[in-house]
Amino acid sequence: MHTPTSIILKPPTFNTPRLVLEELAEADAPSYAKHFVDYEIIRHLTHHVPWPYPPNGVLEYIRTSVVPEQGHDRWVWGIRLKENPEEVIGAVDLWRKGRPENRGFWLGRKFWGKGYMTEAVWPVMDFAFNTAGFRKLVFSNAVGNDRSARIKEKTGARRISQIASKYVDPALTESEVWELTKEEWLSRNTPAR
Repeated sequence: MHTPTSIILKPPTFNTPRLVLEELAEADAPSYAKHFVDYEIIRHLTHHVPWPYPPNGVLEYIRTSVVPEQGHDRWVWGIRLKENPEEVIGAVDLWRKGRPENRGFWLGRKFWGKGYMTEAVWPVMDFAFNTAGFRKLVFSNAVGNDRSARIKEKTGARRISQIASKYVDPALTESEVWELTKEEWLSRNTPAR
């Protein structure tokens, strides 16, 4: 619950060479659902995510879990291609209280393998460390989700442990946990990059 003195830090819009990341809103629900409601994406998510996914589940999620928390130690960006900025093709979610991770993401399957997610998480991590005041970020992924692990490696995170976990796909039973400190991020990513 937020107190009246809570500081609201709205998610800024980020422009990368190929993408626009904007605050996720209710109007994004149709395109979000179009790309998100896919077992190959959802199977890698925590077991708390329902499958089969409910018909109005995306709108309900944005309306009740994203919009009220946006800027209150949680930030959710819709990922859009610059060539089609009306359509959300994925999302990056950043939150202060680790569970154990501080960031999650997904990308529509037809956009995999093009480097979009690595491009998308870069400004989000800059925001986390340089604006939101994070000292470290913790990430996780299902063991065997090699695409997700590669994004963490490319951005300098270190694998620190492996823990038992539950995912939508019952065959996925363990998570890799990763860490990246502000000092590590800044040493790799100077403002001149």
